[in-house]
Amino acid sequence: MRHPFHPIKPLGRSEDVQGNPETNIILGGTDPDLPPGKVGEFEKYTVVREMARGGKAVLHECYDQIIGRIVCMKRLLPEFRDDEAEKRRFLREARVTAQLAHPNTVPVYEIGRDDEGCTYFTMKRVFGDNLFEILKKIATGDEPTIRAFPIARRIEIVSDACLALAYAHSHGVVHRDVKPENIWVGKYNQVVLLDWGVAKVWGVADDFGYDPLDPNHVLAQADLSVDQQLRTLTRTGQLLGTPLYMSPEQVLGHRYLDERSDVFGAGVVLYEALAVREPFRGRDVRATFDNIIHETPPPPHERSPDAGIPPEASAVTMKAIAKKPEDRYQSMLEFIEALHDLARAN
Repeated sequence: MRHPFHPIKPLGRSEDVQGNPETNIILGGTDPDLPPGKVGEFEKYTVVREMARGGKAVLHECYDQIIGRIVCMKRLLPEFRDDEAEKRRFLREARVTAQLAHPNTVPVYEIGRDDEGCTYFTMKRVFGDNLFEILKKIATGDEPTIRAFPIARRIEIVSDACLALAYAHSHGVVHRDVKPENIWVGKYNQVVLLDWGVAKVWGVADDFGYDPLDPNHVLAQADLSVDQQLRTLTRTGQLLGTPLYMSPEQVLGHRYLDERSDVFGAGVVLYEALAVREPFRGRDVRATFDNIIHETPPPPHERSPDAGIPPEASAVTMKAIAKKPEDRYQSMLEFIEALHDLARAN
């Protein structure tokens, strides 16, 4: 692995974290609204192009005319300008991302309001592909991608993303939405973990009006459009999104999640990176949730027997996705060390 092992204090259980003075800056400053009046220097940005658009926000590539660099701007859509819950969630994402300054997170440059009063934040523009796009190309037999991303490199990418999670855990933050689409691999092999919009910050209530990862909310949305919610990697080039990577305790609606839930999500990503198959995909979201709670998938080297997956890599993966939290790696650092052992052995 390129990165040395980082001696970060593990998160521990929730009662240990809330009294940890290292977390005070995050616990005290993620949710307050912006001060009234003009905030930020929106006028200095020139929009180059739209990169992506979601239900609540839009991502633009912009040019900062003062510094003279390309940046990414994420902006809340106008229809949510006065929605207090969505503004709070958006600001939490921006501030958690900004305060978790680590080589495997993206730097945030500015938080402010645009000319229409919509909240925005700007961050470093990373050129490259997300891990999902890489796996999609591998699944379709793209030879240059297969050569560029052998199994050892894919393990390294997951390990690098886990370093950001370990750092977050040491500061009292659980990501809760670890998936290939949120892992960005830059042109020069840098790895960045993105999208802290549903992160759990110890000591801060999830008062968004609903929990976006509440299983009942997910199932209600799935009932509206099962076909859109459940799409496969190998057949349509799409991911289910959050449900495929939820830990059993998330699916069961546990409110007190710790870092072992992120270990599970990272383990699912590792399984997919190795086997290029999702371990828990069912015919619909309910079946997927049932698989997560009750079914143990075959190890990656059995699921994809022609992929050359080392059995020891499968063993690490299967421990990470154990049903019971106490049977998994007890911290992200333990998981990272197991991934480093795989690198040293091969």
